[in-house]
Amino acid sequence: MASFFGRFTSYSNSNSHSHSHAPSAPSAPSEPETYGHGNSHGTASPYYSQQHQPQPYGSNYGGVSSYGSYGFPPGTSPEVIRSFQMVDKDRSGFIDENELQEALSSGYQRFSLRTVRLLIFLFRNPIDSSRMGPNEFTALWNCLGQWRGTFERYDRDRSGRIDALEMRDALYGLGYAVPSSVLQLLISLYDDRSGRRVEYNFDSFVECGMIVKGLTEKFKEKDKHYTGSATLTYEDFMSTILPFLVSYS
Repeated sequence: MASFFGRFTSYSNSNSHSHSHAPSAPSAPSEPETYGHGNSHGTASPYYSQQHQPQPYGSNYGGVSSYGSYGFPPGTSPEVIRSFQMVDKDRSGFIDENELQEALSSGYQRFSLRTVRLLIFLFRNPIDSSRMGPNEFTALWNCLGQWRGTFERYDRDRSGRIDALEMRDALYGLGYAVPSSVLQLLISLYDDRSGRRVEYNFDSFVECGMIVKGLTEKFKEKDKHYTGSATLTYEDFMSTILPFLVSYS
């Protein structure tokens, strides 16, 4: 993973300060969109599609809300509450990475610990950054529901997996016109060197999508005019990338 980020960051050269907010998940498009469409001039910004209005990083998820960090938001689905309580065996009001993995496996397909650690980092609790409370768990559950809808739209053959081109189109549908060179880095992350075509299940789709989204949202903080270009300091760059690396340790 560290080598992947090394190659990713050497390409991008663009990020900013790390904040304790989680990325918001945009609503899934009603119909599948393909890369290169949706822009009136036929060309897309090199980092993100201009078809979606920019949102402040962390505008919808994470952090402490008016109902507090220990309670579920009003109107939370009983399924979400039940999934959390089933794995919170010590009734502490927090769940760790193994408990989160178990909870998500009951509602979605099984997630790797690597992806689970990334999700805990992105939806981190303001009190205990190594564990997740009901507030963050609910936000994550809702976010994954939206991302599941996007994944299924681009899983055109209903195989439960998408290939690199479908991944590209799915990311574009989420608002990210990923350059081909960055797409190749995402492909290499899952290439087992067997010669077989690289495919992504929902777990790897979420991992790749969250990496792209998290880094892009941070970059947009510096790219005020959404041109796909920004100037930043060494400190800005390092303080953005290192938290992602640490989340996998």
